[in-house]
Order: sequence, then C-alpha cells, then structure tokens
Amino acid sequence: MKYYEYDTDDMIAALATPWGESAIAVIRTTGQGCIEALSAAFDGRKKLDESAPYLMNYGTLKDPGTGRKMDEIIAGIYKKPRSYTGQDMVEIFCHGSMAGIMEILKMLRSIGFRDAKPGEFTLRAFLNGKMDLTRAEAVNEIIKSKSVKAMDIALQRLSGTVFNRINHIKNLVAEILAGTELMLDYAEDEADPEATLDKEKIEEAISLLKELASTYKIGKIIQDGVSVVLAGKTNAGKSSLFNLFNKRERSIVSEIHGTTRDYIESFLLIGEIPVKLYDTAGLRDAENPVDNLVEQQGIKKTIEIMEKSDIILYLVDGKAGLDNDDISRINSFDSNKLIKIWNKADIALEKSPIGFIDICALTGEGFKELELEIKKRIGAEKIEVNDAVIIDSERQKNLIDEAIKALSNSLVSVNENMPLDLIAVDIKEALDSLGEITGEITSSDILELMFSKFCVGK
Repeated sequence: MKYYEYDTDDMIAALATPWGESAIAVIRTTGQGCIEALSAAFDGRKKLDESAPYLMNYGTLKDPGTGRKMDEIIAGIYKKPRSYTGQDMVEIFCHGSMAGIMEILKMLRSIGFRDAKPGEFTLRAFLNGKMDLTRAEAVNEIIKSKSVKAMDIALQRLSGTVFNRINHIKNLVAEILAGTELMLDYAEDEADPEATLDKEKIEEAISLLKELASTYKIGKIIQDGVSVVLAGKTNAGKSSLFNLFNKRERSIVSEIHGTTRDYIESFLLIGEIPVKLYDTAGLRDAENPVDNLVEQQGIKKTIEIMEKSDIILYLVDGKAGLDNDDISRINSFDSNKLIKIWNKADIALEKSPIGFIDICALTGEGFKELELEIKKRIGAEKIEVNDAVIIDSERQKNLIDEAIKALSNSLVSVNENMPLDLIAVDIKEALDSLGEITGEITSSDILELMFSKFCVGK
C-alpha cells in the first residue's frame, strides 16, 4: 500500500466503531466534497451543505439512486481546517446493525467514496499539519492501551510532551550547527582564533537524548506488557497458582501427574502492567521419562515459552522437596528473570531454601509477597507517570540512538581537532534524525509502515 499513489484529497469512508451489533455505530468520512456528496443522501430539516459547522444534524439517510430509506441518523459536520483531518468531514451516527452498516458503506461507495486504508484519517491529519508524528503515534497507542497507566502516558504524548522535548533538543543542536557553519563561512585569515565549538552544548544534547532513550524499556513494558510463565515439575502446583492469579478456575487441578499437556494463557494486570500469564505442562525428571507423545509436545512448548518469557516463576513442591533436577533447571535459567517459589509451604516437610518465596497456591498464603516480587522485577514500583516524558515507539528510540551516535562522533572529532566541515556533517546528521522523529523530515515508505499499523477508521 503506497499512500502517495493516490490523491489525499479524495473522499474516503470507514466504520470507526468495531464491527458487531451495537446501539450506535459511527461511520467517518472526509475529503474534498464529502459534505456536498452526503447532502444528496440526507433528508432533514436543513441540507447538510447548508448546515453550520460543528452541528449535529438529525435526519434520514436515503439511497440517492433508489430513494430507499436506509436509516435514521445524526450527521456531525466539521469544516476544514478545524477538523481532525484538516479537511471537511462528516461523521454518521447510525444504528449498530451489521446489515445496515454494510448497506450505508455500499451506498457511500456508489456516490464516490472509497474505503479508507488503516490509519488514513490520522495520516491526513499529519499531512495537513494537524499533528506531528509523535502525536500521531500517540493516537494509535491510546487505542491499543491495555491499562490506565498506558493510556495516561499516551495521552501525555498526544498533548505534545515528546514533541516538546525533542523540539527543545533539536533547537539546541541547531544552535550548535549554526555556530559551526558560521565558523566555516569565514576564511582562515578572518576567523577568530579564539572561536571554538561549544562542547558543553553538545554534551547537554547527548545527555538529554540519553535520558529520553532510557525511558524506552519501561515505556514498552507499560504499553505491551510482559510475559510470565509458570514452570516446574508435574504436580508442583502451577495450575493452582494460575487459578489464584486469575481469581477463578481456568486450569484443571488434579493430583494425577501430567494433567496439563499444553499451555494455557490469560491476560491480567499486575501493578498496572499488562501481563500475559502462561500455565505450562509439567517438566519430568530423569527418573520419570515421558512416554505420552502429547505430553512430550506440551513439554517442548513449555521450554520454548520459558526461553521467550520475561519472567519465569519456577515452582517446587515443598512437600516433595528440592532435588537435583530442580537445581539443574534453576541454574540453567537467567537469574534476572527467575523467581523461585516454594509451594505447599503449609505442609512442607522442610524449610524453604534461601531465595525462595513461600506460598500456598490453594489458600493464597504468601501470594501478596509473590506479587510484590513480580512488580519489583518488571519495574512496576518505579513507574510514576506524573510529568515524565516516556517513549515506547521503536521508531523514535532508533532515531534517538542515531542522533546520540552522530553527536558523540562530533564530540570525538572536536576533541581530536578534526576539520569543521567533518564535524558539521555529524551534527547535521543528528539534526536530521531528530527531524524524522517529529515528521519534519520523512519519506512515504516510513509513513506507510507507521500508519499501516493503525486500525481502519482512525
């Protein structure tokens, strides 16, 4: 899909609410002539093309070709440039009948509208100067937010926090570049022998960019969440703990070994961080090999999930105790993502080893301590939204890294008394990278990739 292969002023339409039965559905339209085109299909007290802007107009939607009544609607009128896209817009509020929605969209195609591509409304908003790229990305992040905290941070970005921070750094870098070019403009015999590049400004810009880049990891965690896998031998209590996390019976609990032969997953929030939790097939020890092919596949999947997970909760049956197989597995895991759990602590025959958290998955004893440890590992306790500027866009992070690298190269060149024209190249490269973040410098390929990730109708 190439956004620039067609006229961005043509009329487009899309369902902005989810497909499915609902009380109300919203169909968005925009483009040059959209108000006039819909006016011919609208029967109300006043024609839509005669309506004042920013009014809700009640009336009947009819098929201009046949005159058939399609639905009773409310049409919201928005005139350029004071609209979401910066173009004329009409939003149709109709009944949420699947059949009715499809008929309206079919009628819109017949009078000159085409189906909007993913993110095309927001793309037009960007192209018409209604928002920069950081705000455009924030629109999609709000829609995809899995927690209140993620939405709060995305709303801050929509209000311009990232843009303002990048703009401040960009102005700083532009000052450095202007100073460099000024020195280059003078001949050697005219140059001030005391004139030097402001190293402190370069260092300040690098420091500010590194501070912003450091927020990416926590930003991604807040937006995308983490994966947590329950692992351990058969009958270690994984399914009971899985049910405890979910506060209902999702997984079968049985004393029979190997009950869980495939993984089960669920979504939950821990400290406002989205968590995908996996209950997995029990691992067998060397003395009890698996004969069942289904269980073998389940164990294989367990190992794959553990390798990809962010946190491993390894359960040991406190009643059975710790053995060499458990120790070997525990030692093979990355300690940074491993949390060791001593389950059935209430009936354990011995005290838990150092570094284990005592719990009873059936009664919930010790569960709060486990949740606190998980929050600590994923950094949930350190997250304070307030006025913090946090990024979670990989595109933004990569461009920030490029700017840091270019400025760092320029600093090395300054210290080594390299020619000014070479230093200027690095500083210009950093400035271009920052311009790409906000969209001042961009390409159609980048826009296509970014907006194709949006939902249709936004």
